[in-house]
Amino acid sequence: MAKSVIITCAATGGIHTPTMSPYLPITPQEIATAAIEAAEAGASIIHLHARDPETGKPDPRPETFMQFLPVIKQSTNAVVNISTGGGLGMTIDERLAAATTAKPEMASLNMGSMNFGIFPLLEKHSEWKHDWEPEFLEMTKDFIFPNTFKSIEYVLRELGETHGTKFEFECYDLGHLYNLAWFVDKGLVKPPFFIQMIYGILGGVGADMDNLMHMHTIAQKLFGDSYEWSVLAAGRNQMPFATQAGMMGGNVRVGLEDSLYIGKGELAKSNAEQVTKIKRILEDLSYTIATPDEARERLALKGGDMVGF
Repeated sequence: MAKSVIITCAATGGIHTPTMSPYLPITPQEIATAAIEAAEAGASIIHLHARDPETGKPDPRPETFMQFLPVIKQSTNAVVNISTGGGLGMTIDERLAAATTAKPEMASLNMGSMNFGIFPLLEKHSEWKHDWEPEFLEMTKDFIFPNTFKSIEYVLRELGETHGTKFEFECYDLGHLYNLAWFVDKGLVKPPFFIQMIYGILGGVGADMDNLMHMHTIAQKLFGDSYEWSVLAAGRNQMPFATQAGMMGGNVRVGLEDSLYIGKGELAKSNAEQVTKIKRILEDLSYTIATPDEARERLALKGGDMVGF
């Protein structure tokens, strides 16, 4: 019997900027509302970044996260997953600050350094709400997103071993799976663990279904029955890749971090709209949707009563 599908919703992220969509959650209240609505729509995991409430710029400060994390916890049973990717250009300590303060059940962890090119988004707008937006995008022409073996081990020990947080291991390319396998072999990552395969970021693996099939095949060879896997794809590839992952026995991630759209040329008005769409697609294909407690059990999470918010 097929397992239920875990839906993760990435509510705001650190890639899209305020000019790109009026529906992108910016303030703590907007982020909390987006997360709660996504959970009510069927997401069992909510993946969170923070933003400066005045400018919308990615914000690593724990005090900003703490303006919305307790609200989400009080209003929903969803698993809270805090980014350690932060915003492009942040130091590893900045990226880790909110998670080590909040001690969440889950946090993301990027599994390799990479070119991370979001500068093509410059072509979509000629006027910007804030000066930082075009500068931020342009910077990624000459930028490497650093996730060295040393920094990955640092996060695993500081957040995983110290606080019992489990990880959404973000794999943007085939080599990232082998990096994860190295940490598994060293005993720093223990099953069950959760792999998020990511497609369509310039600098990572392309959004081609053959790549999805191959990465899944390699993950099976490397990890067998030790892991859960999920898929996200950027932009217009979001829903097709999520649907394919569900049909292959995997889990899915949607949200305005990954795509601002609900259909061709139509901006999504909320994260919940995307969750509702993928849930309907999967249920129409006779799959069931995992509850937060089912996700906790399958991923061996510590429980919402053990967090620091």
